Amino acid sequence: MRHHARPATLTTFYRRSMLIADPIDPSPSLASSRDPFVAKRPGSSPGAILPVAQVPIVPLRRLSHAGLELDEFGPLSSFVSDAAVTDVFVNGPTEVWVDRGHGAIRQELALFDEGMLRELAVRLIGLGGRHIDESTPCVDVRLHDGIRIHAVLPPISIHGTLLSIRLPRVQRLGLDDLASTGFFSTVDFETVSELVSRRQNLLITGAGGSGKTTLLAALLSSAAPGDRIIAIEDVGELRVAHPHFVSLEARQANLEGAGQVGLERLVREALRMRPDRLVLGECRGAEIRELLAALNTGHDGGAGTLHANSLDDVPARIEALGALAGLSPTAIARQTVSAIGTVLHLERDRDTRRLAQIGRFELDRRDRLRMVECTTESRATA
Repeated sequence: MRHHARPATLTTFYRRSMLIADPIDPSPSLASSRDPFVAKRPGSSPGAILPVAQVPIVPLRRLSHAGLELDEFGPLSSFVSDAAVTDVFVNGPTEVWVDRGHGAIRQELALFDEGMLRELAVRLIGLGGRHIDESTPCVDVRLHDGIRIHAVLPPISIHGTLLSIRLPRVQRLGLDDLASTGFFSTVDFETVSELVSRRQNLLITGAGGSGKTTLLAALLSSAAPGDRIIAIEDVGELRVAHPHFVSLEARQANLEGAGQVGLERLVREALRMRPDRLVLGECRGAEIRELLAALNTGHDGGAGTLHANSLDDVPARIEALGALAGLSPTAIARQTVSAIGTVLHLERDRDTRRLAQIGRFELDRRDRLRMVECTTESRATA
C-alpha cells in the first residue's frame, strides 16, 4: 500500500523546532550538609556526579506568565525564548533577523513558506485578542508580559508577511542596573534620580530602540511606594516594579467597527482614577492635548515618551502632534512649557544605549516652542 506524504503544516514545524534536553535535577544531596551542590540526572545513584564537560549550562530563558515555553511562536520560539534577544524580524518567508543588543543579524532559518508564515501571524494576532486580514492588514498586539508583535500582510507588504517582535527584558532593570551598564555615563545618575524625587514632569525622547520604555519603567520603579501610578499605552509594554502600578491599554474596534477605546479617552478615564503620577507610554497623536491639560492641572510626577532623532527635533515633533489635536503652534507651546519640566534624550549606537542630553522647553520671541540644553552648570543651579 502506498503512503502519500502529508502536507507540512505549522504544527509540524512546532514539533520539529522543539529540542528536548535531558532533564537535570539541581537539588543538592541530602546525605551530608558538606556535600557540594551538584547536578544529577533523575534516578541516578546519590554518588553519581556528571563529568564537568557533560553538565549543561542552562541560560536564562524567557517564559510565559504561567512559566511555560513560548511554543506558540513555532520556528521562532528559540529566538523569542532567548533572554539576550531584544527583537526578532521576519521579512517574508526567506529572511529572519535577530537583535541581541548589538544590531540585527540575519539568521539561517529556512522553515517557512508564505502560507505557514501567514498562519503564524494570524495565530499570534488572534492570541493577542485582535484580528488581521486583507481588510485590516496591519495590527499590533501584546502577548504575555509585554511581548509586542506587529504584523503586516500582503499586498501592503510586497515581499510577503512581515513580523516585528519586540521582547522585554527577562529581568526588570532599575536605575542602579542601568547605571552599572554605563547608561548614565554622559548625564549624572544623581541628577536623574533627583528629578523623580522632586516629582518633575518628564518627557523621554529618542529614536526607536534607544531604551525609552526601559528608562521610563526604571524611573517609575524608583517612585515612592505610596504613589498611585496610572499608565496609558497603545500596546502595553511598561513593566514597572512598583506596588501601586496600574496600566490601561487602548482597544481597536471589532469587525463591526464598534468597541474602540482610544488613548484620548483613556487619558480622561485615568484622571477619574485619582493618579499620583500619570504616564503616557508614547505620545503619538491627538492624545497629547489631554495629557498636557492633565499635567497642567496639578498632576505632577507624570511622564511620557516621544520619538525624536535629536533633542533639537523635539519642539517640531510636539508642534506636529499639537496640530493633530487642533492646537495652534502658540497654544501647544504654552501648554508644553507649563506642563513638561525636563526632557531626557536617549541615543543608541550599535552596542550601547545611553542618556545623552537633558533639556527644557522655552518660548522664543514669537511664542513658539524651543529647546534649551541643560549643561552641567545649569543643572547644578536649577
